[in-house]
Amino acid sequence: MHLPLSTAVLPLLEHVDEIGSTNKELLTRAARGDAEHLSALVTTNQTAGRGRLGREWVAPPGKTFAVSVLVAPEGAPIETLSWMPLMGGLAMARAVRSLVTDREVTLKWPNDVQIEGLKVSGLLSELVAGGTGVVVGAGLNLTIERDELPTSVSTSLALEGAEPGLDEALSRYLTELTQLMTQFSAAGLDAVPSGIADAVRAECGTIGRRVRVELPGGARIFGTAETVDDRGQLVVIDDANGLRQHVAAGDVTHLRYE
Repeated sequence: MHLPLSTAVLPLLEHVDEIGSTNKELLTRAARGDAEHLSALVTTNQTAGRGRLGREWVAPPGKTFAVSVLVAPEGAPIETLSWMPLMGGLAMARAVRSLVTDREVTLKWPNDVQIEGLKVSGLLSELVAGGTGVVVGAGLNLTIERDELPTSVSTSLALEGAEPGLDEALSRYLTELTQLMTQFSAAGLDAVPSGIADAVRAECGTIGRRVRVELPGGARIFGTAETVDDRGQLVVIDDANGLRQHVAAGDVTHLRYE
């Protein structure tokens, strides 16, 4: 069925009661030409979700939502699509900030959203076959109770004093995402003149933090996150040699005591 939204205008927003993975389904549709730019698929019961680095993503039915959006601007060079994960994270950070009060909401590079350092949302972006677009998947913890949280460093909107309901929370996220896409497209899909790069840097709580970065090949970097560069990569001053390392992909941990 279609989910009515008062503030987000999308070509198609489909709500399903249960699905294995919204990302996987939308990737399949996009590959066979059955989905258009900014089509979206949402559920409150995702049974085979995946997080970063192939981790399983499981949540109690009805207490979170998972939404995937196809971002496939016509004629977009594949290198511009690397900004989609960060734009999804930026959109979610802004949406969450509008729903909670007296809390610090930040974007953890590359695409987690935290409230006071606790994860409330994670995003996973995947390239469509042929490089014609990206499916931006996002999960948001709505009403999960403390004893149901997947980790000790997670939280939910309800635990932070906000219970907006699915429609309002989803509307705010999709509205932010579509506005950012409009801004990005108007500047020729360039993150610098569009202001997207500066916006990400302004909201990225990873900048200035001591971090451990686990790279896809298994190597680790310990250092201080200096900035996010104009390609969306995290710039880390490596403790081992003092050099600036530009990280395109990796799992980042904010260090407290190291």
